[in-house]
Amino acid sequence: MKILIVDDEDVSLTSVRRILRWRGIRDVEVCDNGKDAIKRIKEEDFDIVLLDLLMPEVDGMQVLESAKPFRPQTEFIILTAVDDIPTTVKAIRQGAYDYLVKPVDNELLFLSIDRAYERKGLLAGLSTTARCDVSGIPAAFSDTITSNQQMKALISYAQVMARSGNPIMITGESGTGKELMARGIHRAGPAPDGPFVAVNVSAIPTTMFESQFFGHTRGAFTGADNRYQGFFEQADGGTLFLDEIGELPIGVQSKLLRVLEDKTFTPLGASKPVSVDIRFVSATNTNIDRACQEGKFRIDLMYRLKSVYICLPPLRERRGDIPELAAQFLRNACKRHGRDIKGFSPEAMDILANKDYPGNIRELSQIVENAVILADTSIILPAHLGEITEPLSSPSGRKLCTFKENYDLHLAFVLNHTKGDRRQAARILGITLRQLQRKLAEMK
Repeated sequence: MKILIVDDEDVSLTSVRRILRWRGIRDVEVCDNGKDAIKRIKEEDFDIVLLDLLMPEVDGMQVLESAKPFRPQTEFIILTAVDDIPTTVKAIRQGAYDYLVKPVDNELLFLSIDRAYERKGLLAGLSTTARCDVSGIPAAFSDTITSNQQMKALISYAQVMARSGNPIMITGESGTGKELMARGIHRAGPAPDGPFVAVNVSAIPTTMFESQFFGHTRGAFTGADNRYQGFFEQADGGTLFLDEIGELPIGVQSKLLRVLEDKTFTPLGASKPVSVDIRFVSATNTNIDRACQEGKFRIDLMYRLKSVYICLPPLRERRGDIPELAAQFLRNACKRHGRDIKGFSPEAMDILANKDYPGNIRELSQIVENAVILADTSIILPAHLGEITEPLSSPSGRKLCTFKENYDLHLAFVLNHTKGDRRQAARILGITLRQLQRKLAEMK
């Protein structure tokens, strides 16, 4: 058993470590501030973290919120002098296993540690007994390509928590695969054969919220010529995935909260409520806790949606997955565009593996697809990635020649090389700017 004690008071660190060692637990480490604790928890695999709440700069709740999504199988036990029920509830909802008020009785502490360790083993056992494919990824999440240990731990956690049917919130930067994770949770959940309805919340105008989500009867309002089943009814018996939930207008959040709590709603123009059985999964790339602090998001709705919390890492933190992801995107792009490209040159793969991806997996996919369109060889070269690192006259590189020698592909290649500068592209192609504009118009 490996335990980390986080407390800003040396006396507390020393006394708790001594008590644990007296009990026979030797693998105990200490940390005296929240910032370093987050870093260590993300980098090391601790079984249990004993966490104080009241610390300067970065407090214990911030440590829990930042680290738990990255280490879902690590159990957190709060040790604090703060005897406050709302704080206790918040800590448990953020993923803490237990909440003990100082001074803590030694036997109570040992009991909590033993039970937390048993729970960790139970969750690990449930995840390993789940049906898996040859890659070790549960079958429900087989669309996710990864060999990254952090991602595998998150998938195992999602596999277990999916069975509860409770709401799950997925966070992470844009393009990290939140919808893919949501679909895996649906397949691993209690109703995998039910519908999966994905809704981009940010694309629904405030005035259309009730009509789109609740649906309406015929004649409910001008233009309602037919009955319409809203998203809630469409997702009945399955999963409703609310993407970009952080963009939900504050004025309609209470209406969503009511459906979450009661599982009933009344379509516009109807006289009777409709009952539904829906699993809610939400996703956002915004800081939802900050939105609550700023009054832009209801804290009670956040707690309902955030019953389970999963944070997906950006692609730059799982670079080992880039070659396999790029290979899959290459196969998909070749199939879509009818190309026969065998793979990537070592130089091209080196560029992909070391590139930062603000758009994450989605950006990598687009780069590979563009390369397939531009490629005039049987393998992807650096020039096809928009990174001209080889001499232009190299036999394996693409030569910038006159426009007549190539048409659509060459024009796209030159524009990519000039980063969209049409004047420079026209000079390279040996034509006037007006001729280039005419050619572009013909290609549309």
